[in-house]
Amino acid sequence: MAKAQKDVAEKVRAQIKTPKRYVVYLLNDDYTTMEFVVKVLMLYFGHNARAAFDIMMKVHEEGRGVCGAYPFEIAETKIAQVHTHAKANNFPLRAFMEEE
Repeated sequence: MAKAQKDVAEKVRAQIKTPKRYVVYLLNDDYTTMEFVVKVLMLYFGHNARAAFDIMMKVHEEGRGVCGAYPFEIAETKIAQVHTHAKANNFPLRAFMEEE
């Protein structure tokens, strides 16, 4: 390999960064049932029943709970899925994300 090609390859590798991660939260409200929140956590975030219940209780008691941390596009998609599913089931459940 020529020296110029080797220098370019090394520079490209040095510029690769781990994508930023975003924490997705669910927010408490007075209308969405606890069972629905558990179902959402299992369906869209892959939590088992025990972990989903624990997160749901945190949402209920503290006003919000962490669902997981993901790259931006995945977090954005999961939030959209939650909102779409909640709206289809006539619940006002909301999710949002913050940079980790």
